[in-house]
Order: sequence, then structure tokens, then C-alpha cells
Amino acid sequence: MSLASKKIALGVTGGIAAYKACELVRRLKKAGAQVRVAMSDAAQKFVAPLTFATLSENPVVTSLFHGQEEMGVKHIDLARWSDLFVLAPATANILAKAAAGFADDIISTTILATRSPVLFCPAMNSAMWENPAVQANVAKLKEAGYAFVDPEFGALATSAEGEGWGR
Repeated sequence: MSLASKKIALGVTGGIAAYKACELVRRLKKAGAQVRVAMSDAAQKFVAPLTFATLSENPVVTSLFHGQEEMGVKHIDLARWSDLFVLAPATANILAKAAAGFADDIISTTILATRSPVLFCPAMNSAMWENPAVQANVAKLKEAGYAFVDPEFGALATSAEGEGWGR
């Protein structure tokens, strides 16, 4: 599938794998896609918005609310703009929010407002990934039609290895 001229919104949530989303933006741009990034508050603790703004060549959405100089409704604008909404890394927290229909930040509101396909790329510790609550949320989201790239086996943030490493 060609990514030329595709509009991809990337939702970066707050896990250690957030740094991998930088390379994802670079690869998507190299393939010809337009990329816009939204970041959760926690994601901004791992990677600065400036990094994504530089790589994507677009402003980064970091909050549901904005100053008076900005117009539009951020989550609606991003949802309408995108051909695909990718969540990478998708933390256990965002999986739970999406499964429950929560809408309390820029990422969760954009998920609810998006009519284009949504792709979750979970990344978390193996114990978290294997937790029945997380697996129930994944099953609920898959049943609702959301797509997933499941984590693979690899080195985790704890220096251990296990399933939960984001691709």
C-alpha cells in the first residue's frame, strides 16, 4: 500500500516506547505521508513536542484546549483531517479509556471523533499486557472494529525480555 499523500494522525501516549514514535514519523514522511502528531501529557515527559514538530513539519497538538490565537476544535479537526489514526505507543491507560469511551484528553477525544481507521500499537510491560483487564479492553476494541499491531517479544524497559515490546 502506498503512503504517498496519505494523511496520518499519530497519537503518542506516555510509555517509554514513545521515543520509537519519532522513527515512525520519519519513516512515514519518507514514504510520502503527511503526518500530524498529538501527544498526551505523559508522552511529553518522555519526548519533547518540538522533536515531533521538527520531524513531522507540523505543529504538535498537546492539549484539548488552546489559546485565543488558535481557532478550531483540535480533536475534531485532527479526526476529520486523517486517513488513519495510529496510536503508538498505545499504553494500557489509553486502551482502557478507548474501550470505556472516555473523552478527557486530546488523544481519547480524537479516537472517539475519528471516522477513519484507528490502529493501536500497544507497548507495555509483559505483566501489564497479559493482565486480564488489558486483554478484555483489547478484545472489546477489536470487536468494535479497531485494528491492532500486537507487541512482540523483546527487551523491556526493566531490562527483562518479554512480550510487550512495541514494534
